[in-house]
Amino acid sequence: MSDGTLQSLLAGFDPDLPLERARTIPNTWYTSTEVHAAERDAVFARSWQMVGRGEQVVTPGSFITADLAGEPILVVRGDDGVLRGFFNICRHRAAPILAEPCGSATKLRCRYHGWTYDLAGRLRGTPEFDGVEEFRKEDNGLPPVAVAEWGSFVWVHLTKPREPLTGYLGPLASWVESRGGLGDLKWYATRTYDLACNWKVYVDNYLDGGYHVNTVHPGLAGVLDYREYRTACEGKTVLQSSPMKPAEGQTGRTRTGDRAAYWWVFPNVMLNLYAGLMDTNLVLPLGVDRCRVVFDYYFAAGTDEAFVRDSVAVTDQVQAEDVGICEEVQRGLNSRSYTTGRFSVKRENGAYYFHQLLGRALREGTG
Repeated sequence: MSDGTLQSLLAGFDPDLPLERARTIPNTWYTSTEVHAAERDAVFARSWQMVGRGEQVVTPGSFITADLAGEPILVVRGDDGVLRGFFNICRHRAAPILAEPCGSATKLRCRYHGWTYDLAGRLRGTPEFDGVEEFRKEDNGLPPVAVAEWGSFVWVHLTKPREPLTGYLGPLASWVESRGGLGDLKWYATRTYDLACNWKVYVDNYLDGGYHVNTVHPGLAGVLDYREYRTACEGKTVLQSSPMKPAEGQTGRTRTGDRAAYWWVFPNVMLNLYAGLMDTNLVLPLGVDRCRVVFDYYFAAGTDEAFVRDSVAVTDQVQAEDVGICEEVQRGLNSRSYTTGRFSVKRENGAYYFHQLLGRALREGTG
């Protein structure tokens, strides 16, 4: 990739125009390997990234692993109770230290050649390595990454953070605090969905201010008062919210309360909250035209099992509808007939806000 090629691609979007005159990021941002590669460093390595749940790393030795746009990460609770994050790469031949998504360990041992690190990331064992000159174990521990907890979640930052996690979350953290936290919501299950589309297509779809709800999600449309659907953009977040209205069927039984709240955190985290339940969506790029969406479901303690099953079924249906339209959009973005689109001033300020944050991050991160 040449700098000239990338800069030419990035020059196709102006993040400083007012919404009324703005155009979307070009189709090439969804289809070019140059932009995809640039996002790995300029976006995902320079933002706080959710990697798991705090309940997974409570006891000493408990760990979680993650892949953040191609960077293997592990987070482990030390014997001293401190939560630490590292690149999940052995210093010998770059093999992964831990392969399981979560678990417990007394030490971090690479299964390739048996190099061993303690829970603080210090290199302790190097089998059959005597006689190697200019090598010190003290200099070859696991490179650390910043790690923090907020709410029920664990986050990491691959480069030096500009601000603490609570500052990054800003309006979301304040909103949750003003309501006394997330209540007694308990994790129920995780589901993953692989989509044949760029990760940004999924985020665009999420942030269109409900513009597609009536046409793509008939069940959800029945419980949201679309006329009062509102979008607020601040910091690294977007809040979409809508009053609720009574409806029949599974959606009506499980989507209740006064108001639905849909929070997005740049670049790829979503929290969807209704009365007594929440699901989180983590959008992970797998390639220029592939992404994975990880859903975690939470319910209030003591929720009836039939309600839980119905609620998960509703979410699964909404996701199936989103998968279909997102994959169709990705195919359309490859057409020679399409370059950029325009935004609905009434509905799509959140989608433009995402494009602005993305465009500025890429411009800054690529010089």
